Amino acid sequence: MPVAVSYPGLYLEELPSNARSIVAAPTSITVFAGYTHPFKTIDSNSNPNFNTPVRIFSFSDYERYFGGIYVSGILPADVAHAVNQYFINGGSDAYVVGLAASFTGTQLDAASVTLHTTGGGIVFTALEPTDAPAPPITITISNVKPPGSPDTADYTITYGTRVESYRGVKLADLTTVFTSHPSSLISVAPFGGSYGTQFTGTPVPQQTLQTVVPAGVIGPIIETDFGTVFATDQPLDKVDIFNLLVLPGISSSGVLSDALAFAERKQAFLIMDPPAQADADDPVVGINVLLDGGTIPKSQNGALYFPYLNSLNPVNGQPIALPPSGFVAGIFARTDTRRGVWKAPAGLETIINNTTGVVDSGRMNDPRQGVLNLSGVNCLRSFPGVGTVVFGARTLVSKNPAFQQNMYVPVRRMTLFIEQTLLANLKWVVFEPNDEPLWHAIRMTIENFMLSLFNQQALQGAKPSEAFMVQCDSTTTTQDDINTGKVNIVVGFAPLKPAEFVIIKIAQLAGQTQS
Repeated sequence: MPVAVSYPGLYLEELPSNARSIVAAPTSITVFAGYTHPFKTIDSNSNPNFNTPVRIFSFSDYERYFGGIYVSGILPADVAHAVNQYFINGGSDAYVVGLAASFTGTQLDAASVTLHTTGGGIVFTALEPTDAPAPPITITISNVKPPGSPDTADYTITYGTRVESYRGVKLADLTTVFTSHPSSLISVAPFGGSYGTQFTGTPVPQQTLQTVVPAGVIGPIIETDFGTVFATDQPLDKVDIFNLLVLPGISSSGVLSDALAFAERKQAFLIMDPPAQADADDPVVGINVLLDGGTIPKSQNGALYFPYLNSLNPVNGQPIALPPSGFVAGIFARTDTRRGVWKAPAGLETIINNTTGVVDSGRMNDPRQGVLNLSGVNCLRSFPGVGTVVFGARTLVSKNPAFQQNMYVPVRRMTLFIEQTLLANLKWVVFEPNDEPLWHAIRMTIENFMLSLFNQQALQGAKPSEAFMVQCDSTTTTQDDINTGKVNIVVGFAPLKPAEFVIIKIAQLAGQTQS
């Protein structure tokens, strides 16, 4: 504020800076979209909650809202596995959009069974899919007190490697006990309004919950289920900012095309899985054949990773082949945290956790990877003494000469990062007087941000003038622009590109000595 003068002498007045501070946008908030638990995708009030983005910060959060990992021969559990691998490999912030599957044939319904008692019965309903190859849920009732006083018993529920026990429960108290200590495997309800007074028969027969699926039932119709996920004004479109988009296990060209268009609109990047049947060498379903043949859509805002990875299913402890996108999204997040978004999420430091290596159809040697790499297929490789790592960093359009500026993943993601940051931090400019003081403030604000990136060694160049430029003056904004309410800002930067090919030249010295 102005200084009040009274005596002859010197006065100090602090002037506010025209520059505004810029807060860097996040780089690895990841959206997962796809099928989630059919019976446990709920909101905070335990209501079904499909098609709504839910923000999570751990796999425990995922289990709370989406029910965790399950096994089903009809409904893929790729999203649950991918979210788990994301957090295991370095992810920390995600949204999940759970989809309910539509089926041709029989709907995947919860299996239920009734145990009849004197004067009533117990209806047990599965809270997990129990269609083959999912394990059945078995309910063993033991230690039943003799008839007379209200019967009590021990209930043991098993599902694969999971076991739950309820001991000394009276028939009349079943609802109270299962409400205060909910089972994650079954729900209980009285048959005909009553649990009855005592069990009939000793010992009580073991109850088995398993869905019998008719032969020929076809799985979910992907295009229908994803129909509105990426549409304008839908819930996901209203999420202010995210950076990565993952559709675990999805290879439908229609869905992927919609996802890529959505990613472009939101300044986000799609991490794409290969078709499950893709092979490293097959001339018909070889991964590079599928990509070059147009089966897989292309965009500078996406990258394809190959092949599937072997892991263990925590539900039943059995080996399972998983799509790579969840693992890779975690590697993106880990690299962003340790090095920055400008560092390629690839190389020997990107060791993938919780995998025993690539599937057999994805094993390859250097020459074979050379063919795939030039086609824009980013390979996951297992190296002796190192482990399994991400060993490619090209976008889907790297083979197209028109997109050479964005052929590398870190270059494209750096561009998106700068775009998202400026869009989020320059809203104060709107409705300001459009003249030189505003242009000067804009230049100072953006230059300070770009200088901070330069000081982090995020840009190419030995000095700031070689690394970036910001223009906003009468040469970018003419009087016609001013008259129509426009201010034009030009920001240029020199991105860092990964050292993809390391060439070592060796020569023999013929008797020369080196001083």
